[in-house]
Amino acid sequence: MKLILDKAAAFLAAGTIESYETPVMEAQRVLETGTCAGNDFLGWLHLPSSITDEFVGKINETARTLQENCDAVVVAGIGGSYLGAKAVIAALDDNFSWLKKSNAPRVLFAGNNISEDYLTEMMDYLKDVRFGVINISKSGTTTETALTFRLLKKMCEDMRGKDMARKVIVAVTDAVKGAARTTADKEGYKSFVIPDNVGGRFSVLTPVGLLPIAVAGFDVAQLVRGAQDMEKACDVNVPFKENPCAQYAACRNALYAEGKKIEILVNYQPKLHYVSEWWKQLYGESEGKDGKGIFPASVDFSTDLHSMGQWIQDGERTIFETVISIDRPNTSLTVPQDEQNMDGLNFLAGKHVDEVNHMAELGTQLAHVDGGVPNMRITMPKLDEYNIGQLIYFFEKGCGISGLLINVNPFNQPGVEAYKRNMFALLDKPGYEAESARLKSLLTPNS
Repeated sequence: MKLILDKAAAFLAAGTIESYETPVMEAQRVLETGTCAGNDFLGWLHLPSSITDEFVGKINETARTLQENCDAVVVAGIGGSYLGAKAVIAALDDNFSWLKKSNAPRVLFAGNNISEDYLTEMMDYLKDVRFGVINISKSGTTTETALTFRLLKKMCEDMRGKDMARKVIVAVTDAVKGAARTTADKEGYKSFVIPDNVGGRFSVLTPVGLLPIAVAGFDVAQLVRGAQDMEKACDVNVPFKENPCAQYAACRNALYAEGKKIEILVNYQPKLHYVSEWWKQLYGESEGKDGKGIFPASVDFSTDLHSMGQWIQDGERTIFETVISIDRPNTSLTVPQDEQNMDGLNFLAGKHVDEVNHMAELGTQLAHVDGGVPNMRITMPKLDEYNIGQLIYFFEKGCGISGLLINVNPFNQPGVEAYKRNMFALLDKPGYEAESARLKSLLTPNS
């Protein structure tokens, strides 16, 4: 993986990125020594290098049990408890795998919304399917996930019997406390631990992400190896100019200081759509506090060039782009010759479709830079487990550094709790009576 900054640095005064070396290296130092804000959630920092072959073996063993006994596995989780797994699976999966027979179960995601239609339709699908559940929740009381798990647990037991349900329901939760831990111990579910010092949005390389990815049939050992190599490449002792995480954090914050308030993550490969969704949570939840933070947005090109392209090209100049570019596809498809050439595309005959895609990418980059949009580029040789593992750690480390550069705690999320308090009060949850009447009065139209 390479980070290319020239078309972003051109929008900054000479030496601006280099001027960030001292604060960036200080941010890395306090991360490394655990003396920064949020230092009780730094378990992700050296997580890749702590993962052993034995641990990966246990993940794969449980994945095989689910594969052998299930045609579908539902991952119940929200936010960081599902986005990382969904991002990796979507990036590596066949776009049309759901139409094809596969040795691996179909991995579904639920517990990330409270839509009655979604849950009803999913359960209608599952009524004729041998399914299992991976319940991912540190507390076991997160409303969206707990409600979904309650429904799925009953359905699985009713359909498959208590003994088989016990075999195909897996808990990923706290080591000793919480409702999900209590349920897992009482029912005898296989369980894995979410480390106390790893927040949800940094948890892809824990069982939160690794188990669903393994169930889907992908090589988690290679995913981990990619992250391990990126951990080394971004180590605190790697010089600033050679450290991609340090360079990324410096460049994006230098642009932010110049009034570029929105970062758009761009891909030209639709399989990366959910990588962008994971990235938006990672950066939005880490940086968006105390009235600060770059707003994380994303687009899928060239599709979104026909919807968002006009705004990006000619709209308010408060944006910069970070493009994920894949050097080569995993397939081979060329444009055929057509004798009549009614569509005028014979000039493309014999070219790989991916070459056309790359020229669209480079043409767009030049147009956007000419239109005043700074452009960073991340290049990856191909989409596979190793390279996705590298990308995950690159963004995590860059995020930790960036949050500290704007003097916020990158590892908490106090704003997320506000909606929960209001929702509980409006639902008359015990303990919220004092707020219930006040909030309901605010929703009552004036007489």
